[in-house]
Amino acid sequence: MHWSDEGVILSVRPHGETAAVVELFTRSHGRHSGLVHGGRSRKLRPVLQIGNHVDAAWKGRLSEQLGHITLELRRGYAASVLNDGDALSGLTSMSSLTRLLPERDPHPSLYEITLFVLSFLDDASVWPALMVRWEMALLEELGFGLDLAACAATGSTDDLVYVSPKSGRAVSAEAGEPYRDKLLRLPPFLAKGRQAPVTPEDIRDGFALTGHFLDVRVLAPRGDVLPEARGRFTATLGRAA
Repeated sequence: MHWSDEGVILSVRPHGETAAVVELFTRSHGRHSGLVHGGRSRKLRPVLQIGNHVDAAWKGRLSEQLGHITLELRRGYAASVLNDGDALSGLTSMSSLTRLLPERDPHPSLYEITLFVLSFLDDASVWPALMVRWEMALLEELGFGLDLAACAATGSTDDLVYVSPKSGRAVSAEAGEPYRDKLLRLPPFLAKGRQAPVTPEDIRDGFALTGHFLDVRVLAPRGDVLPEARGRFTATLGRAA
């Protein structure tokens, strides 16, 4: 069996003396691994970096086998963030969280969003807000999307400023006022129909929102925690706010 696809490198681990096992997030085949002969060579080392966009050709006798994979670089996103600690941590976190997806289960919409975020990792004024939206999209793909269209208490679509930490539904300012200390803040850039400049506080609140639901709904039931890399860059962004 064989297939050709494009993908983003999620992880690389040594195999034997010269090979490497590479895990990809592909457009049409989802999260998929393969053995790369000579993957630890000087020639392939720059290609096999987390976050790089590659063309992949996979071959195996049976579909359930690890199989062998050959890769060609499309765009080296990893190199563009090597000197930016926050962006590098963001890239590492995104790669780690993508591995929450089931193996070999296509998620083409999230794949497109992933490429879009990667293309802006060299712009610190843009990528944090895009990363929040990416985590929102990941929650949706995992079956835990948030309902931010209308107030959970009144059904109103106006003045949505909170999110219930239990239901994941939006709450209006008036309905949420008595419980404001127990609710999560909904940043304006995530509320439908609202347009406003994105502030550092909005970014902080956005990551607090997505981090809560990733932790409670996805990671904790698996006995897992949020990536350390995510904690590093969100801490920096929090100090800036």
